[in-house]
Amino acid sequence: MRERFDLVSLGEVMLRLDPGERRIAQARNFSVWEGGGEYNPARAFASCFGLRSAVVTALADNPVGRLIRNLIAEGGTDSRWVRMVPFDGIGESVRNGLNFTERGFGLRAPLGCSDRGHSAASQIKADDFDWDEIFSVTDRFHTGGIFASLSDTSTQTAAAAVAAARARGVCVSFDLNYRPSLWKARGGKEAASRLFETFARQADFLFGSEEDYALLTGATEAVFPEVLTEILTRFPNLKGCGASRRRVLTASDHRWQCFFSDGKRTVSSREYGLPVLDRVGGGDGFVAGFLAASVYGEDLSSAVEWGAAHGALVMSTPGDVSFASAEEVRALAGGAERRIDR
Repeated sequence: MRERFDLVSLGEVMLRLDPGERRIAQARNFSVWEGGGEYNPARAFASCFGLRSAVVTALADNPVGRLIRNLIAEGGTDSRWVRMVPFDGIGESVRNGLNFTERGFGLRAPLGCSDRGHSAASQIKADDFDWDEIFSVTDRFHTGGIFASLSDTSTQTAAAAVAAARARGVCVSFDLNYRPSLWKARGGKEAASRLFETFARQADFLFGSEEDYALLTGATEAVFPEVLTEILTRFPNLKGCGASRRRVLTASDHRWQCFFSDGKRTVSSREYGLPVLDRVGGGDGFVAGFLAASVYGEDLSSAVEWGAAHGALVMSTPGDVSFASAEEVRALAGGAERRIDR
């Protein structure tokens, strides 16, 4: 019997360089993590929820690329579809994406500085992978607006992958994940909105934040949970859409809540008063927890609570990826108090 995967993701996996408590400009050393908006849910499937996942991506074949590939393996995500691209020696034609991110603290906001031009992932072509082979061994495919916005090539690749998944009856989830830095030279919000609308018409499940949904609807601001009903009416192909909402009091003090609507009912998680160590990856954590709960056959209310709890736990540790356990997610989703375990 062929090995099957509970989730396959398509996206760029970058090396994140974390200066800890320092600013990037004053740092003298960095911790490193792998991360990516589409990859993070796949990693959490494996490392947190004990499920089988794989990532489709490309890396420049040099020591940095091999470091990222090793980190992917360490997280438990299958790397058979990680394409290692020959390196030209200086990164003029192909390189690996880097992401320098300050966590922020108190009144000092988080700060990200991407260095990802000409990355191997941004140059993936639609025919670089055998999509029929990939989608013959999974029932769920996840990609998103970060990968789709890297380049014209990545837009075309994401579209081809989504079309191939739908042709085989694979469930497609798409996380909008608008990033102003990626659209600065590609037409800004208007161009992003057009692209996101295209993918919203092809997906089964859509995920996003308040900013994402406001961009998609053309509204000044998205009102939850009403905006989810509006999205489902506008895109009848969707089986459901989910959202994470955060109210930022300071960089280290958030109010966090998640929502999902399947058109028949809208469910919200409990709201967390959340001390934040590192906010990056919280939304991806919601996607991972929600989708993992669906694999395990949880009902809609439980799936939303799993997603919210997992997203909250992702923000309690450094780095983009999840270091939570399934037991922690289930306990927090069920309302357990966070006392010392000893």
